[in-house]
Amino acid sequence: MLRTLLIIGMGGFFGSVSRYLLGQGLHRIFDTIFPIGTMTVNILGSFIIGVVYSLAERDNLINPEMRMFLAVGFCGGFTTFSSFAFDKLNLLKDSGFLYLSVYLAGSVFLGLLAVYLGTQIHKLF
Repeated sequence: MLRTLLIIGMGGFFGSVSRYLLGQGLHRIFDTIFPIGTMTVNILGSFIIGVVYSLAERDNLINPEMRMFLAVGFCGGFTTFSSFAFDKLNLLKDSGFLYLSVYLAGSVFLGLLAVYLGTQIHKLF
């Protein structure tokens, strides 16, 4: 168990650092207020997690430790959006459009509400 946690932690380190460097680089190149770095890492992370799971589960080309390093660690540090996207794909495949719609709308709207409430909580004190 400790070995698995260390593998995930190392992946998370590299994912987080990659997210920061890519985000900073894109903002320097494009000089915009649009969150291009965040959008890029979210889309790229979704692509990476799709490739990792495809290679691991369908083709058996990635062993379980490397899958933990890449999917849970790297993608988790790079972006949590990749897990969100993968969960949506599984819901659509396994449970249909209704569950997907509830999960998608609930996550986006409740997430937005939670961020807003988080930014306003200081006003209570």
